[in-house]
Amino acid sequence: MPLLERLQASKYVDQIFISKGSSFFLEKKIEGLVESSPIDFLKDHWQKNNKLIFLGSIGAVVRLISPFVKSKEDDPAILVMDSKAKNVITLLGGHKQGGDRFANELAAALEAEVICTSDSFTERRIPLDCFGEGWGWKRGGKKVDWRKLMIGQSKEQKNIVFQAKGSKLWQKLKGCSNFSFVGKNDPISFKNIELYIGHENRNICSWHPPTIIIGIGCERNTDEKVIQRAIDESFNQNGLSLLSISGLATIDKKNDEIGLLNLSKKNEWPIYFFSALELSQVKVPTPSNVVLNEMGTPSVAEAAAILLGGHSGRLKQEKKIYYSNEDECGAVTIALVELSIPFAPHKGELHLIGSGPGDLTMLTPDSRLALTRCSAWIGYTPYLNYLDSIRRPDQVRIDSELTFEKDRCQYAIDLAKEGVKVALISSGDSGIYGMAGLALELWLNEKIDSRPLFQVHPGISSFQMAAAKLGAPFMNDFCSISLSDLLTPWDQIEKRIKSAAIGDFVIAIFNPKSKKRDWQLKKTFDLLIECRKPFTPVAMARELGRPDESIEIHTLETLPFDQVDMLTILVIGNSQSVIKNNRFLTPRGYFSN
Repeated sequence: MPLLERLQASKYVDQIFISKGSSFFLEKKIEGLVESSPIDFLKDHWQKNNKLIFLGSIGAVVRLISPFVKSKEDDPAILVMDSKAKNVITLLGGHKQGGDRFANELAAALEAEVICTSDSFTERRIPLDCFGEGWGWKRGGKKVDWRKLMIGQSKEQKNIVFQAKGSKLWQKLKGCSNFSFVGKNDPISFKNIELYIGHENRNICSWHPPTIIIGIGCERNTDEKVIQRAIDESFNQNGLSLLSISGLATIDKKNDEIGLLNLSKKNEWPIYFFSALELSQVKVPTPSNVVLNEMGTPSVAEAAAILLGGHSGRLKQEKKIYYSNEDECGAVTIALVELSIPFAPHKGELHLIGSGPGDLTMLTPDSRLALTRCSAWIGYTPYLNYLDSIRRPDQVRIDSELTFEKDRCQYAIDLAKEGVKVALISSGDSGIYGMAGLALELWLNEKIDSRPLFQVHPGISSFQMAAAKLGAPFMNDFCSISLSDLLTPWDQIEKRIKSAAIGDFVIAIFNPKSKKRDWQLKKTFDLLIECRKPFTPVAMARELGRPDESIEIHTLETLPFDQVDMLTILVIGNSQSVIKNNRFLTPRGYFSN
């Protein structure tokens, strides 16, 4: 039952089923639990794109599902877990249906071990038939071609890949060492391409990044099938794949057009609306006075597509009108814009992750789960080094230098806008002197419909770990102050130090001293000693959670300033703080009541 309750609380499980009669053995009723026979359950839920988790033995599950198994293209992902959640095993649908990825996420959420037996997992290869999903791409091509490609990969044959669109960061992964990346200027190899990545409709294995915007204008109450047929014809005429659609763009007066809205929902194509004023300011090749009189702008389809495409777009198809058949209603105008950079913020995710002080045991389960989801990890090199042992072969590492925080955050946002799941990593807690604030500021500067998912995952800060190592220094009111005046004026920092001293706060000092900032720490102690006794305890903790960790206890008048650096955090006691048996204690006042 504890596992069922954990699954119910997990966002990865929509509903829980149990064999009829088994609820008799449960200690208490679980809300939303459905009783069903295994056969009825499988009949109702054996659908493509479903992910089914079975609790029990693999043998029993194999016997249950065997009559339903058809093909890797049509079967759902099947995962098996033991009742103690020690192991998560992918039984079916590891690649195509995302079973392996889901197993990794579920295992991270439940702190379980993942058992995958696929060739790409065991040989640490890039799973060509499913890796693109993490980058926001859609898969195209025939089943037989994909099967042939994956067999060739398992035999370590040289796979010839041509990529026209989408991020090429994945090409730097070690698992790509056996791929041959070719360009159009390599005509011999170009003819033998086995995997194509781009927006064209190729008759081979393909991944399609979202790089085509459809500008749409239509008569009122145009039938959905008329709009769909117009899109199909436009894409066929231009040799484009429908799987490369980034979104639809039109005028806001169409925000209640039923056929258009239904089409958008059915195909999961986001639709972007613009005002007549916005559209009227866009230069288009074929403006229309008729449209101007009717809609207040000389162009809808072309202008909307160009406006959404921005600097990354170029008009690939000027507006073209498609009319309805005799039994249909309405007419549609279609314009197409091709993007040089994919655009799919509705698919993208930006996860702000605090990696803790350094040791992997200090990484929270929530942060570990988020890291599992992401295809790209971005951070300062030392922070990425601490996490590299848990990075999968299909996850890209993007190293950044220390002083390029703004560039790092904007790059992460831009990548997430392409549809990529991105982890932006700080040490400690990303919301405490980390990247969360800057990233959020930049995210808020984006247009609302251009914002990818933004989520902050709490981490264990170095001051928390220092407290745990020292005893209980923060048991009463406390504050943290950074002495770095690179972003905050020193006079403002000085006011905060004085206020903390007067208020008798226990203080955690971050960024106490660097090679270029060598006077601020001494000034801080001069200010504190005006309000606090010279023997006030001060703890100096360096490289917490790392091999060279050291913790020393001094006082306000004995702290060795020359031993303090940027890897140090200081804990300064208040008037009640004491050191007893080498333990740092700030009493809460229980014994005085």
